[in-house]
Amino acid sequence: MLFCLQRGTSQTFELGGFIGGANVIGDVGNTSYINPNTLAFGGIFKWNRSERHSFRFSAILAKVEGNDADSKETRRQQRGYSFQNNIKEFSAGLEYTFWEFNLNSGAPVAAPYLYTGITYFLNQASLIDTQGDTTQYNQTGAFAIPMVLGYKATLSTKLIGAFEIGARYAFTDNIDASNPSQGDDQQQDLKFGNQNNNDWYVFTGITFSFTFGREPCYCNF
Repeated sequence: MLFCLQRGTSQTFELGGFIGGANVIGDVGNTSYINPNTLAFGGIFKWNRSERHSFRFSAILAKVEGNDADSKETRRQQRGYSFQNNIKEFSAGLEYTFWEFNLNSGAPVAAPYLYTGITYFLNQASLIDTQGDTTQYNQTGAFAIPMVLGYKATLSTKLIGAFEIGARYAFTDNIDASNPSQGDDQQQDLKFGNQNNNDWYVFTGITFSFTFGREPCYCNF
């Protein structure tokens, strides 16, 4: 225990960025689960606590949109709704690597990984009126559960690249303007779609991160 405390400041860290695409799975637009149609970008910080797991923190911005014209469902195509929204996500959690990913071995390494934790995101609360026009009425926030699957590899002694697909289950059903939450009776009449299912949003993209810090003391944790 004393040895771990003495070496506690000598951990390996990663700092980098994410860039890719975003899409929403909801009551408006395309029903495909992985269908990036807008830009998403942000930053990632990791504390590699062992060769198998890291504490991960990230902030990602994305503009999301959906259009019934892009759906394969005839009912949605006939309805003709569309929406746009902005997501500002902040996430913290644990990244677990399927096998050892030792950055200090001196040899190239690669491994698949899973990430989950807790996410909080900001977006614009909105509604779609009877004419099909979208109105945003205030900024709101909600929690989400991220479920990310990726594959990472060392590109050099200090650079790591990764590709990942991450779905977020949101604790709201109004990213797509289908479930306005204001108390006005007229707005309540504008609700549509399946009110029993919350929205999902997906980020698909690549990350590049630079490592820094002294060789870590991988103590049991």
